[in-house]
Amino acid sequence: MHPFSFATTAQIICEAGSARRLAALCAERGAQSVLIVTDPGITKLDLLAEVLPGFATAGVAVQVFDQVVADPPEAIVLNAVNQARALEVQLIIGFGGGSSMDVAKLVALLAHPSCRQTLQDVYGVGNAKGQRLPLIQVPTTAGTGSEVTQIAIITTGETTKMGVVSPLLLPDLALLDADLTLGLPPAVTAATGIDAMVHAIEAYTSALKKNPMSDLLAREALRLLAGNLDEAVRNGSNREARQAMLLGACLAGQAFANAPVAAVHALAYPLGGHFHIPHGLSNALVLPHVLGFNAEVAAPLYAELAPLVLGAQLQPGDAMTQTEQLIGALADFSARNGLPTRLREAGVPETMLPQLARDAMLQQRLLVNNPRELNEAQVLAIYQAAY
Repeated sequence: MHPFSFATTAQIICEAGSARRLAALCAERGAQSVLIVTDPGITKLDLLAEVLPGFATAGVAVQVFDQVVADPPEAIVLNAVNQARALEVQLIIGFGGGSSMDVAKLVALLAHPSCRQTLQDVYGVGNAKGQRLPLIQVPTTAGTGSEVTQIAIITTGETTKMGVVSPLLLPDLALLDADLTLGLPPAVTAATGIDAMVHAIEAYTSALKKNPMSDLLAREALRLLAGNLDEAVRNGSNREARQAMLLGACLAGQAFANAPVAAVHALAYPLGGHFHIPHGLSNALVLPHVLGFNAEVAAPLYAELAPLVLGAQLQPGDAMTQTEQLIGALADFSARNGLPTRLREAGVPETMLPQLARDAMLQQRLLVNNPRELNEAQVLAIYQAAY
């Protein structure tokens, strides 16, 4: 066994309806002033309606910053940090999808009274120093796993992104409440669910940091996600399926936070950067084609995952045969749940494929984790196959 290190969120509450206790959980941590970091959609859907009254009851002052957008730019982070500082808040809550939770991580770090670092100072791996404010993460989609990861991704230019990676970004508490996901549209449920499945699959085949704990989590995550995604899409009010999806996404997040993702994400990021395709859909569009490329070396591992996705439908065969069945099943998830399955269907012009390939090759922190080495020509061929 290779030596490994494993880090994750200190506490996880997995319980439908638990968000109604959010104020009490803040009070238990000694916070008298709290900032909730979220997006306009959460406010519009009134998802905080059953959460906010509890703060008055608990005697905790609360303010809401709801300006987070998908692929959040630096200005959004800095606006939230300034609000947190002005209010002298003592605890940060990320409430929403991955973007809101990523911004919340950086607010908790940069708004701490002792912080002397700027956002530019903390980009990269291990550059964040000192302390952060207490942090609670409440996901409202079952996809990103950001509630248990030590990374935040921020848009730094028109099509470029930067990451902050540090154990300081791991929250104190992740609260998984299926009631907050009951109103998710089917397409969002499908895309975020496939995103979480990608996290599990790429963690299980991660070249450098794959380890027994990440393997265990990735397998259970994939079992939960594959077994509940169709039901969550078709019957969004099924609380049990929704809770299983949230837990699956969380476990997948724990897995890839310690055994990092690879080429699927590296090829997905330029799609989001250039065309603002939602991250989960970007992953889904390239997933079958990256796995097909990797199969030459990763088929034995993919074959171990195939039964978790196909169950009794898996046909006997060698590792490559079972890998082909897995790839087909994953592609079918997108097709039968109404997601685009080709880049052209998502509005990507064929003339942009070479640029996408060049941009994907810049994602070396991800590509080094891929089980099979990639060059630019091979990346372009994968995009062409996905087109």
